[in-house]
Amino acid sequence: MTLRIALVSEHASPLAVHLGTADAGGQNVYVDALARHLARVGAVVDVYTRRDDPSAPAVRDLAAGVRVHNVSAGPPEPIPKDDLYDLMPEFARRLSDAWRWRPPDVVHAHFWMSGWASQHARRRRRVPLVQTFHALGVVKRRHQGSVDTSPADRDRVERDLLQCADAVIATCLDEVSELVALGADAAKITVVPCGVDNRFRPRPTPPHPPRIASVGRMVPRKGVADVIAAMALLRHDAELVVAGGVTGETDAETERLRAVAADLGVVDRCRFVGQLGRDAAADLMRASDVVACAPWYEPFGIVPIEAMGCAVPVVGTAVGGLLDTVVDGVTGLLVEPRRPDLLAMALDELLADAARRRRMGTAAAARVDRLYRWPQVARAVLDVYHAVIAGSVHSNQRAVL
Repeated sequence: MTLRIALVSEHASPLAVHLGTADAGGQNVYVDALARHLARVGAVVDVYTRRDDPSAPAVRDLAAGVRVHNVSAGPPEPIPKDDLYDLMPEFARRLSDAWRWRPPDVVHAHFWMSGWASQHARRRRRVPLVQTFHALGVVKRRHQGSVDTSPADRDRVERDLLQCADAVIATCLDEVSELVALGADAAKITVVPCGVDNRFRPRPTPPHPPRIASVGRMVPRKGVADVIAAMALLRHDAELVVAGGVTGETDAETERLRAVAADLGVVDRCRFVGQLGRDAAADLMRASDVVACAPWYEPFGIVPIEAMGCAVPVVGTAVGGLLDTVVDGVTGLLVEPRRPDLLAMALDELLADAARRRRMGTAAAARVDRLYRWPQVARAVLDVYHAVIAGSVHSNQRAVL
């Protein structure tokens, strides 16, 4: 029987093209790739996301076996994700209507607001719910403090979801500890990492000057300012290429980072290239000696495995998912977060030793092929779906008896 899967991702549409902007990034990539790879093994996948463009069709085919539903909830315009919570009751009602006559076999909610909406939409239907948080409010508040803009209900909703979801998919071991501390039953949690696609593979590149790349969303917590500060401490002459932000528009974070570079006297060694497409991002990584990933905290972090897939070593911070993906001393180097001095030392180590960079790059690509390619990841997610469906059937039978 064909498995019918609903992926709910209220703010992160797989149709998004502006990856690297403030509210678009890894979750968009994740939902897009997961949907496509689940369909490739025979599932029928419906992705539900909030309509943010009045011209967008109600339903759009993404790939064979994958449809994206633009769900009307609130004004059809871009809204920062932390402002969407008040729209979730309407979003949930729309989901419930969509599932009225033919509910999916399993619902997989992405992010806490999608989980809230999915839980309310499935209430009168015995549809198993799988939850992936992608980020946790308690962690965000711990690191961002008073500048955290999350709704006040976020912690309560996340704790409630840990109780009502049939299964929780964590993307790294660090997240498991956080979930258990919030009251999760460890038996409900399965660790399945994010995946990386085949555009991020090793390829020959022309000779280039010593280069460090930083790729990702332009938000302070990604630590790009720390990488720029490290540039001022480097012993080696290298350029830093920063990819992310909004191409062709004023980007407040990019302007702040330019000012940081100017204040530190390294603006002539820092090149800001704006938002890059996925192919261009892969090309940049391959044309770099090291990819620097210095977040203050990171639920998983797709950029490190993309760089590793390209056979480029990573200098990263020892936080979140990077503790799983980057093997310190083997596929890259890990340092404490918010320590530009340590970043500079690690970058200097690798810039000074081309042979070591090659060894690390080879080990990194092999690790990605073994653990983080999308076919393996999708199969692991599918195993969770089958387990909760089987559990739901048994539970229903007991309830009837």
